[in-house]
Amino acid sequence: MLTEKELKTLLHAQQGELDAVLMYEALANQADDPKDAELFRLLAAEEGRHAAVFRKLTNVALKPKRFKAVALPALYRVLGRKRLYPLIAQGEYAAYKSYAPVAERFPEVASVRQDENRHGDLVNALLK
Repeated sequence: MLTEKELKTLLHAQQGELDAVLMYEALANQADDPKDAELFRLLAAEEGRHAAVFRKLTNVALKPKRFKAVALPALYRVLGRKRLYPLIAQGEYAAYKSYAPVAERFPEVASVRQDENRHGDLVNALLK
């Protein structure tokens, strides 16, 4: 049985993962570099799998919100990849940290958590 705090954390994570799917798909369509686009498509697929992990735990069907899917491609055009990608990586690292409390209780979240850290590293590596 989930505590109220755990459910809130898991639902927030589930929503974030769903939103990230749309965000990465939109960034893949916007990216000038084919290597960037390929990575963003891969990350979108992985975020979709993460959302499914959280869906199994919450037993709640959520719908993605389109805000990040609209805002991030616009920021890509305005800021450019050198300023935007570090912000995206920070979001991945923040997810890694925020999943820590539930990862201890739910082993399936531990692998999602590690993926988020790896995602941050991969996005940062696009700039090297």
